[in-house]
Amino acid sequence: MALLDAYSQPLTAVQVAYLLRRATFGPTPGQITSLTGQTAAQIITQLLTDQPTPPPPLDLVTNKTFHDQPFVMTNSGKFESYVKMWWANLMLNQPVSLLEKMTLFWSNHFVTNDSTVNDYRYMYRYNTLLRQNALGNFKTFTIAMTQEPAMLRFLNGNQNVVGTANENYARELQELFTIGRNGGYTEDDVRAAAKVLTGWTDTGYRDATNAAISSTFRSTRHDTTDKTFSATYQNTVIKGRSGATAGLDELTDLIDMILRNVETPRYICRKLYRWFINSDISTDVESNVIQPLADLFRKSNFDIKPVLSALFQSQHFFDAALQGAVIKSPTDLVIGTFRFWGLQAPDQTQNLTAFYQIGNYIYARLKEEQQDLLNPPNVFGWTAYYQTGYYQQWINSTTLGLRGYFSDSLTTNALKLNGKPVIDVLAYVKTLSDPTDAAKLVNDLTTQLLAVSLNQTQKDFLTDTILLSSIPRYEWTSEWNDYAKNPTDSAKKQAVQIKLTTFLQYIFRMAEYQVN
Repeated sequence: MALLDAYSQPLTAVQVAYLLRRATFGPTPGQITSLTGQTAAQIITQLLTDQPTPPPPLDLVTNKTFHDQPFVMTNSGKFESYVKMWWANLMLNQPVSLLEKMTLFWSNHFVTNDSTVNDYRYMYRYNTLLRQNALGNFKTFTIAMTQEPAMLRFLNGNQNVVGTANENYARELQELFTIGRNGGYTEDDVRAAAKVLTGWTDTGYRDATNAAISSTFRSTRHDTTDKTFSATYQNTVIKGRSGATAGLDELTDLIDMILRNVETPRYICRKLYRWFINSDISTDVESNVIQPLADLFRKSNFDIKPVLSALFQSQHFFDAALQGAVIKSPTDLVIGTFRFWGLQAPDQTQNLTAFYQIGNYIYARLKEEQQDLLNPPNVFGWTAYYQTGYYQQWINSTTLGLRGYFSDSLTTNALKLNGKPVIDVLAYVKTLSDPTDAAKLVNDLTTQLLAVSLNQTQKDFLTDTILLSSIPRYEWTSEWNDYAKNPTDSAKKQAVQIKLTTFLQYIFRMAEYQVN
């Protein structure tokens, strides 16, 4: 059986939850219920459906947009935060769609950061470019990103002029964005690519009088000589051009040349595999997953959707051994937890204060857990996706305690958003198959909350020691029935609520909850 053969059987609830944990920032219980029994192909079709462009963020003071206005220095920090809160809420409110997870993927691939760019309007436009192309065509995307004002600022493309070519973007274009550092390109290739890219600049940066932001090609700053590349690129010569279209013409030739190298599609497919599936790429996976995906990528003229479709409905994806192989990123942990318990951000046009209250809380947790939106630490992105150990980088002496602090705030109801606690554990337990049976309750709850299955010894420990504090199981049945008959009786309510709260607090701190 080939690893990329389609998994055609109807999906169980566990498989649906697993698919949505990987392809989105986590499922809601309603999504698990509604999608159970569908095939992977049916769900993938929904995941890849184009989504409408979201309305831009609003200023909390004026209730108006600010990305399309002149730059305001005194509001710079505030508006930058609004953009991040706005994006956090888009992730929280996402439908069954790959769009938000892929937008985050590309922000970790075509990296810029607000610390360097330092113009909130540029960062909003950059995020818009990411989401517009997240599921589109990689060639089109790369050409557009090369001209993007934020990227021109971040990697000094706006300083790249004939005679004093700046090699920064030309290097990262090859090393990080396309062929990869093991792709065989040379220093001469970097220099030649830099000459191809001379003449581009951004306009409108931090302009307090003009709202327009754009990029432009200035032919007088362009190197019009022929550019010769190494054997890695079949000794290609990109013809030097002059005039208004020279920049785009040579840029297109450059990207076409890079895409012709067999390593480029493999490099992109490896990054997608590590983001969504597993950091460990074995020889078998390289030969029977990465290479076929790369072939498909090339055959589809570098459209992204066919690759994702093949990957997410493959036999390999549904291999039970891969479940729990990824440590949750802060976005997966925080937003996934909120989504499971039904938190949604309100429409910003209806309640902008509440919209930003939720977005601010999410963004603050992501930042302290070391995944600052729109601000990866360097051009390589977040360390968990390139450094030795990969996802293990999310867990350290600082973040482990903060992850626990986040979940504790939910179970103790110390956190209230939109004026109410995020978790109503009693209402949730009533939806389970048999709340009167402690063992069934634990089985149902752990099956829904955890990405990996527990053995019976673990379940018994959670039931008898954590939930029941060593009282006999039949006493739970009596306590629950007493509460169910008298739900307004505070003593009876507290008897079951304290146990369930303690149980959830323990579950959220388990290693099994930290993985997808």
